[in-house]
Amino acid sequence: MEEARNSMPLLGDKFPELSVKTTQGPMNIPGDLKGNWFVLFSHPADFTPVCTTEFVAFQKRYDQFKALGCKLVGMSIDQVFSHIKWIEWIKSELKVDIEFPVIAANDAIALKLGMLHPGKGTNTVRAVFVVDPEGIIRLIMYYPQEAGRNIDEVVRAVKALQVSDANKCAMPAGWPNNELIKDKVIVPPPVDIAVIEKRRKEYESFDWWFCYKNLD
Repeated sequence: MEEARNSMPLLGDKFPELSVKTTQGPMNIPGDLKGNWFVLFSHPADFTPVCTTEFVAFQKRYDQFKALGCKLVGMSIDQVFSHIKWIEWIKSELKVDIEFPVIAANDAIALKLGMLHPGKGTNTVRAVFVVDPEGIIRLIMYYPQEAGRNIDEVVRAVKALQVSDANKCAMPAGWPNNELIKDKVIVPPPVDIAVIEKRRKEYESFDWWFCYKNLD
């Protein structure tokens, strides 16, 4: 039998259609989340220390994601009853109540989302997908088992994408705390020579190809 191919989603793709079981009942993704930004983050298994710290970290920033109109969806390669017990343990022992649904994933879902990387053995890698209200994948992060995710960076990335869309601009490194231009944003590059001098009069700049401005 031909080995199943790992079809890795790409930026700009529609998020793959998934009919899944979760701790909050059946879901169709992205259909049930249409009109909302959402972050789907995966884990190789329940009751693992690194993943537990990440679950707690996502929940502690739940209100920040909510303020951005962004839903959280967890996923782990275990069954729903195991997820429920894990969530119960987190509430009982760590005093954190997990509010987001957790998908019961399997190898078919892992393949569909590109989470099986041959060089990492049989365990799924830990993935983060940021998806916009139209169901388009805007950002993907893959993490190995050894390195826990920085959830503040996920919050920052969602906000940066939203601000970029609303203002037709690009966001500098570490925005809104960039070392060069602080919380200002980068103006798109000029489309022709005639625009160059006009741009340097309209915006702050280091050069005509590197102009920036305050948010409107």
